[in-house]
Amino acid sequence: MRPNTIDPAEIAKFEAMAAEWWDPHGKFKPLHMLNPCRLDYITNQIAAEFDRDLTGRLPFEGLRLLDIGCGGGLLAEPMARLGATVVGADAAERNIPVAQLHAEHSGLKIDYRHTSAEDLAAAGEQFDVVLNMEVVEHVADPLAYLTACQELLKPGGLMICSTINRNAKSFAMAIVGAEYVMRWLPKGTHEWQKFITPEELYALLRRAGLTPVDRKGMVFNPITWSWSLSARDLSVNYVTASTKPD
Repeated sequence: MRPNTIDPAEIAKFEAMAAEWWDPHGKFKPLHMLNPCRLDYITNQIAAEFDRDLTGRLPFEGLRLLDIGCGGGLLAEPMARLGATVVGADAAERNIPVAQLHAEHSGLKIDYRHTSAEDLAAAGEQFDVVLNMEVVEHVADPLAYLTACQELLKPGGLMICSTINRNAKSFAMAIVGAEYVMRWLPKGTHEWQKFITPEELYALLRRAGLTPVDRKGMVFNPITWSWSLSARDLSVNYVTASTKPD
């Protein structure tokens, strides 16, 4: 029997915030600020892996993409605009109507589903790209979850996975700073012991049957109030790319 990696306590946290997904000044303000940086990495990795020209009108046309843990659709919508056929999945049921309504108002066709990676894999779903952003630190069993994500990829497919490093700096910034000082997130949104170091994530990806090919830090600059990618600084937020062998 396939393990269920959903953590009900984690789902409850995001269900309580569902209505605020598209408010750039609300509880998801950090994600709105981070989104351009995430999209920069995602689009360039997909373009490189599938030899796509990002200056074209619909560069991701013909690619089937899964945004697992899609929330309100902050990543699913730009992927659809770039031409991908997008499935957005989330274990928090209340996120789905929020995402559906916003996509409808934006004139976008996105297949949003209240489901899990494990259920999609059991149904035999297959994708060229899996976006797995800021989810792995919220699941009950990271290896089982990543294995399900690997099963969802077609051979030669690409997974982008981001999470938060586990060290004193990440505790100070992602929990104390974001939740208690800036109050960008409700207290208790993150659990420091669930954070995963880059080395641990690479090991998990390999055990899940994937080949890590790249990783970058996503670094916040408090002076410019913006995020940027870094090849060296993976001390707090970071993102990885991995492929499924043909």
